[in-house]
Amino acid sequence: MKRKDFLYLTGMGVSAAMLQGMPGMAKTITPEEALKPIDVALQKKMADVALNAARSKGATYADVRLGRYLNQVISTRETRVQNIVNSESYGMGVRVLANGCWGFAATDRLDNDSIARAAATAVSIAKENARLQSEPVKLAPQKGYGEVSWKTPIEKNAFEVPVKEKVDLLLAANALALKAGANFISNNLFMINEQKYFASTEGSYIDQDVHRIWPTFTITKTNPSAGGFETRNALSAPMGMGYEYLMPSEKEKIQGIFPLYKKRYDLMEDVRIGTAQLDEKLKAKPIEPGKYDLILDPTNLFLTIHESVGHPTELDRVLGYEANFAGTSFLTLDKWQSKKFNFGSNIVNFMGDKVTPGSLGAVGYDDEGVKTKQWDIIKDGVLVDYQATRDQAHILGHTASHGCCYAQNWASVQFQRMPNVNLVPGKVPLKTAELIKNTEKGLYMFGRNSYSIDQQRYNFQFSSQLCYEIRNGKIVGMAKGAAYQANTQEFWNSCSAICDESDFRFGGSFSDGKGEPSQASSVSHGCSTTKFDKVNVISTARRI
Repeated sequence: MKRKDFLYLTGMGVSAAMLQGMPGMAKTITPEEALKPIDVALQKKMADVALNAARSKGATYADVRLGRYLNQVISTRETRVQNIVNSESYGMGVRVLANGCWGFAATDRLDNDSIARAAATAVSIAKENARLQSEPVKLAPQKGYGEVSWKTPIEKNAFEVPVKEKVDLLLAANALALKAGANFISNNLFMINEQKYFASTEGSYIDQDVHRIWPTFTITKTNPSAGGFETRNALSAPMGMGYEYLMPSEKEKIQGIFPLYKKRYDLMEDVRIGTAQLDEKLKAKPIEPGKYDLILDPTNLFLTIHESVGHPTELDRVLGYEANFAGTSFLTLDKWQSKKFNFGSNIVNFMGDKVTPGSLGAVGYDDEGVKTKQWDIIKDGVLVDYQATRDQAHILGHTASHGCCYAQNWASVQFQRMPNVNLVPGKVPLKTAELIKNTEKGLYMFGRNSYSIDQQRYNFQFSSQLCYEIRNGKIVGMAKGAAYQANTQEFWNSCSAICDESDFRFGGSFSDGKGEPSQASSVSHGCSTTKFDKVNVISTARRI
């Protein structure tokens, strides 16, 4: 990099302060160092050292995760670069079963002696833990896959794109917003590459290369005369893609009141439209509380799916394992065992998904070597399954894991994490325009905003970035402060229409927290625009 470019890119200094969910013991590296590959043959040798050491100490099962976690964050505000961070974390985690109990240890010292010590430590921990465990761990059967590999099907590695090119894009978007009258804008680009190598005593040696990207911004406009301000966040979704996510094609546009894309994202267009919408938000009147039909765009509905469907169908939460930190679930085992619990209307179908390309949760194999898949969670409105790992499957009478085990890094033990949980699109052709046309009194909502939900994931409240009022089949203008309230069961039973596959899009959480110590994971939720009848809406807007 030329000196003038270096000064241009780092005018506000380089800091790791913006980096979220960073693996322990991360070190700062150059962009060029991030592109140096890891020798797979060497990783196999290191894994075998750990597996052999674990068996020699008495482990009946062992798995090894060698992980190289690369992160790049570029943060800008108005005309300046605030942060550019490149970091790497590389190490090994060893998980074992000994005397019927789990043990885990990790190390970033990857010489043979240190690896063997980590494996021995994991076995010692398992044997000590076994003294306090009443029943042995029961693992669902799992065949070994030999030497296999999987890679996110990217078109352009974001880490190969010059930093200056990415900075120029963010600053150009900032300039566009400021020229259009914005007072403030912060613009960020997050990129992650997980290079993961898994090996087990069952004979799997799995090499995976996982990519994720998330562009996001916040624009602010003030109203000096009234003393208020409004913000508009990006309508982007974090995705399991490369830099091609920021290179949309006109063919991918979704027809609607403003342009959205099915699989990609137009940063400049979102900034342009978002800045103009702030004038509408500043002038918008607070919503009148009452019952409304809701038409929820995927940019809004994904979060409600995450909180009211994704979390309560986590089996460990159902069993109370998360009770002291993140709560429990109203979807108790007796509801599943009845085979008739009415979760939603008969058009509501949810699937667990770890395979759809472009989604955050898509991998070839999970972090305990299980090949990933899709499965039904809610079928025709009825609860039919949960999310389970190898040591949970027997509780449900299953003979195989769902493949949803994950650890945020090599230094953390893997455990059950949410897969993509997707609302299946409608089976008959249906566009958003038809939903609007058939709505007498309603709200059309975009983007995630404030929300709350109780400890059992039952009673909730969600708002949106943008809310348009519908009267007699037409959009009549923007409203502010609308938040919909319901409980999970009544909300999904009010679902009356779902647009077809052509409208299906992903939203997602780039850093979903769970566990104690807490770990972060990335998960998508796909859906099409969906209608809900007569939902209670309150106003959170300040009335002047």
